[in-house]
Amino acid sequence: MIVFPIVIILSIIIYVYYKFSLLRESDPLIQEIKNAKARIVLGIFMSMFGINQYLFYQTQIALFITIIFLFFGIVQGYGGIKRYLHYKKELRKRNDS
Repeated sequence: MIVFPIVIILSIIIYVYYKFSLLRESDPLIQEIKNAKARIVLGIFMSMFGINQYLFYQTQIALFITIIFLFFGIVQGYGGIKRYLHYKKELRKRNDS
């Protein structure tokens, strides 16, 4: 399963990119949008990391740890998607007026 390590590495790179691009933005709304994108990528990273660890070890303790990582990954991803959609709508409202 070479897919999981590739997704894990790419998600770390994209997460770091979004976090550093936050520092260059002066608009708080754009910062919130980029922070939401970073949370989505963090959720992907946590989920893929948990799945990868279970596939590697395949023990009962690895299963519990995978469930914890999946839970927090899904929470981060879902929260990021909700924030992204909300702030994207706010940005559209601001640009229309």
